[in-house]
Amino acid sequence: MNIPQMMKQAQEMQERLKQQMAGLRVEATAGGGMVTVVVNGVKQIQSITIDPAVVSKDDVEMLQDLIVAALNDAGRKVDGQLGQSMSGLLGGLKIPGL
Repeated sequence: MNIPQMMKQAQEMQERLKQQMAGLRVEATAGGGMVTVVVNGVKQIQSITIDPAVVSKDDVEMLQDLIVAALNDAGRKVDGQLGQSMSGLLGGLKIPGL
């Protein structure tokens, strides 16, 4: 077992995964498309689109809830993509906690 070689391979895999995730764009919606968010693979918000029909000073709470729901959905989608990418890099090897 060549530990230095394994460490080098792990670092290379990590770098490939970082590049892949940075280029990933995930879109999620809430309220039947009233709120749409786009995040990248490291969960940075790229854009938020709000249907003007939902913008009402009388129902700000609903709009806030829709934004939170869309962001949470986007985060779950990024996590799912990360899991798939990790599985592909590891050749299907199951590692507890990943």
